[in-house]
Amino acid sequence: MRKTWHSAAKVLWTPRKVRVEEAKIHGLTAEWLTPKGAPEDKLLLYLHGGAYVMGNCATHRQLVSYLAKYSGIKALLPEYRLAPEHPFPAAIDDAVGLYRSLLADGYTAGNIVIAGDSAGGGLTMATLLSLRDARDPLPAAACLLSPWLDLTATGESMTTRAKKDPWFQPEDMPIVAAYYCREDQLRNPLVSPVFADLSGLPPLYIQVGEDEILLSDSTRAADKVKAAGGEVEIEIWPGMWHVFQAFLVQVPESKKAAKKIGKFVQRFLKEKRQSEA
Repeated sequence: MRKTWHSAAKVLWTPRKVRVEEAKIHGLTAEWLTPKGAPEDKLLLYLHGGAYVMGNCATHRQLVSYLAKYSGIKALLPEYRLAPEHPFPAAIDDAVGLYRSLLADGYTAGNIVIAGDSAGGGLTMATLLSLRDARDPLPAAACLLSPWLDLTATGESMTTRAKKDPWFQPEDMPIVAAYYCREDQLRNPLVSPVFADLSGLPPLYIQVGEDEILLSDSTRAADKVKAAGGEVEIEIWPGMWHVFQAFLVQVPESKKAAKKIGKFVQRFLKEKRQSEA
């Protein structure tokens, strides 16, 4: 799976006036994606998806560079350790350690937004929960794109969306989850944040497709955040599929969604967008 996806990603490109620079941060390979005119002190930290078992800078460079462009700020795209070689909690340890490294390097928490898609969305939530519980300064906000938040696969959309989802089948989810963690860890709040106490988190923005079997991961999490008194905005995009934002070059709804993410980031970092599509 890695070989196929990572090789196919070589044909993807980045928008003009977004500089790509390789980096090594907290021992992790990463890329800085910097739009022209982006401020030095504000940052979008993006945690890529790939079911915790695949994904890298190449697979997500295009999506994240457009998000950086629409946000008007630079983005950092790290390659955290992947399962099954590095199962739970390796990815969380990497994300939390990287965030703390950024703070040590002079970034302030209020100038950082964390975002992620699919497993990267679950990793974003796990990172927020870990930082909250450790009493670390929390980022200004977070964005979740079709997040994978329930590795037990117990959401109602596993049934109601099974025939609509063009990517996933419910019976495949336990197989993939087993690469990441043991069966007795599936309900761990850091593995499946739908089972977590979701109070005390920064503002969240969730985009999810109406036709994906992971839909109820997002709706249940949003309901729990609201019940806990938190701030969350969830958008269910009609007729859309898992991480539809990645098709922003081909699908009008995807570009519209990416631009809305950019506006969300600007709002919480108080930074005027530097460029238009």
